[in-house]
Amino acid sequence: MRASHAPQPQRHQVQRCTKRVEMQGTKGCFAVEIHVFLAVLVAALLHAGWNSLVKMGIDRRSTLLLLTLVQAGIAIPLLPFVAQPATEAWSWILASAALHVGYKIFLMQAYAHADLSQAYPLARGSAPLIVTVWSALILGTTFTPTSVAAILAISLGILLMTTKGSSSGWMRGSAMFWALGTAAFTASYTLVDGVGARIAGTSSGFILWMVIGDAIGLTTFAVLTRGRASISALVPVWRAGVVTGAMSLGSYWIAVWAFTQAPIALVAALRESSILFATVIAAVVLSERVTRWRWTSACLIACGVALMKA
Repeated sequence: MRASHAPQPQRHQVQRCTKRVEMQGTKGCFAVEIHVFLAVLVAALLHAGWNSLVKMGIDRRSTLLLLTLVQAGIAIPLLPFVAQPATEAWSWILASAALHVGYKIFLMQAYAHADLSQAYPLARGSAPLIVTVWSALILGTTFTPTSVAAILAISLGILLMTTKGSSSGWMRGSAMFWALGTAAFTASYTLVDGVGARIAGTSSGFILWMVIGDAIGLTTFAVLTRGRASISALVPVWRAGVVTGAMSLGSYWIAVWAFTQAPIALVAALRESSILFATVIAAVVLSERVTRWRWTSACLIACGVALMKA
């Protein structure tokens, strides 16, 4: 639904653009339709996959920078073929780009200080609860008891994985700081993108312009902090960067589209099924030690995913 171009208070604009989709959460037990449900699961698999490639990369900063540049390289030639965002959406696009830059900076540091199978859950898993609370308070979203149970099951599984999923218990010090910071950015850009894409009237136009802004911001940060070395360092990791960039763009393009089709909090929670895939990848591909607590947590998250379509 394209936002009206008539001037009006921002709060009223947000509520009007989100009300119809958010109200889907109160209609029957199929708050997330099956095609949206399956699409978000595919997005979750892609998200876990590109995060695993970043974790395996020798130079994670270069891999993430190249990923972002690849996204922009794919987005630019596609712009003439998608609807352009409404004027009111440009402030949301800029805010989203800035939040995604912050997210990537904190993500790089989180992976430098902790295992994928522990940093990933905490970095990603706090978002559903935060987004749920914000959706209720800011957007006026209501949820069915089953939807609430699904969100809680996913979040509890994530918390259990973070606290019991390692022989050392809680992450401490720098690892905890960077992972929690990543979680804050995740929750923030999720809500901004969910609302912004609806105001834009086009999820495709919103995501393509956002990744271009993201690329400009992250490249600027890289050059300012590492100089020309940040660019020359891209050559050895170009293969991984191209793959992760395509996977990342595909994953989040699906997610932003889903934000316009179902309540943001439900999509955000369902996206975190990526933690299930990340746990398997950590055990099978990265040979990380995945404890029985982590597997128990993964099963709890799976129950939450099942409840989403109960």
